[in-house]
Amino acid sequence: MLQTIRQWFAPAPSIPLKTESEIQSLYPKFRFRVLESTFLGYTTYYLTRNNFSPVSKEIGEALSYSKTEIGDILAVTAITYGIGKFLMGALSDRSNPRKFMAVGLFLTAILNFSFGFANHYWIHLFLWGANGLVQGMGWPPCGRSLGHWYSVRERGTTFAFWNIAHNIGGGLVGVVASHSAAQLGWQYAFFVPGVIALIGSVYLYIRLVDTPQSEGLPPVEVYRNDYPPEEKENHESELTTKQLIVDQVLFNKYIWLFAIINFFVYIIRYSLIDWGPTYLKETKGADLLGGGYSTLILEFGGIGSTILMGWVSDKFDGRRGMVSLLCIIPIFFAFLGILWNPPGSIWIDYLLFGLIGLFIYPPVMLLGVAGIDFTSKKAVGTAAGFIGLFGSLGRTAQGKGLAILATEYSWDVALGAILVSTLIAIFLLVFSWNLRPRG
Repeated sequence: MLQTIRQWFAPAPSIPLKTESEIQSLYPKFRFRVLESTFLGYTTYYLTRNNFSPVSKEIGEALSYSKTEIGDILAVTAITYGIGKFLMGALSDRSNPRKFMAVGLFLTAILNFSFGFANHYWIHLFLWGANGLVQGMGWPPCGRSLGHWYSVRERGTTFAFWNIAHNIGGGLVGVVASHSAAQLGWQYAFFVPGVIALIGSVYLYIRLVDTPQSEGLPPVEVYRNDYPPEEKENHESELTTKQLIVDQVLFNKYIWLFAIINFFVYIIRYSLIDWGPTYLKETKGADLLGGGYSTLILEFGGIGSTILMGWVSDKFDGRRGMVSLLCIIPIFFAFLGILWNPPGSIWIDYLLFGLIGLFIYPPVMLLGVAGIDFTSKKAVGTAAGFIGLFGSLGRTAQGKGLAILATEYSWDVALGAILVSTLIAIFLLVFSWNLRPRG
């Protein structure tokens, strides 16, 4: 049985090379097809991952869950998502992304339906933890696909455009979840995204493709004459499990640096995604829909800046850390503004949410690209999963930590902890200032 599953998920085999005219005609079409399908697919993943936070207060009221229990659901999901991202990343490097990503979206749809039907805390804790695990099947196959179809010198710009799938999915989920809950009940914050995910799963299975070689096309390095440093002769060499995990990741000091930075960047990012709606409802007078729209403002704030900063990082020879540092600094002052803004001027909070979104999403994207820059394209999923694991641990820390601080002390103390995390991220990014993939 296990062998059959492994064979079904195996990468698509290479087929004979097409003629030069066919290559020139088909390559751009397949590149767009991969970018489009992974973009829409990952957008849909977000609808079934971040739909808990916008309605967490309403679920707590309906089922008598405490803030600590809500924090536990957020924390366990972050832990399992991090583990899933790392484990699924390693598996995705040896799998066909078309099948891998589609199955993950199907499974998360089933878990969303199950969560909506359940009404017991421990069942919810288990289901949302399982959802975090299968959500790990989303990003790694995207990284693998883009790494095979787009070369080093276009990577920052390409990933920057693709990365706004985070913002569109993360922004829409707040609106979809809050409106579904307001009109039909909190359960529909999970039923509606689940239906969309089922449709997306079928779409991915039909639309996404594996490597260029599986379509009779040459590797992208040959097509664009753009080879990674010192890899012209072996850029298509397959790696053993030891090489994937140990050599390319665990013994790679750059991957460790980007992973630790990502820990603190995710505390910043998810503090407003996980707790922003609740914070605004409890301290600034927002209602259910207002809390949902705060997520939309946060996420959509990063769309233009992510594309711009990806392009800038390419123009500065791949200095992703430098660009990330310059983005994190304004975030510190935006959180100070939220802390000092009194109730009654919620529009200022919305403005600051948008400002944080404007500057947090470029580092979120660039840290992942930096990890890819400093490893083999054959280890993209593993490296991305490892960096993502640390990000999820950061989300876990804030999910549980902010719940405790807000409950035992105050929201002001919780915001103080976020400010400290922002300062630590700034300090660590200083060490990445001059790092570049071709330096």
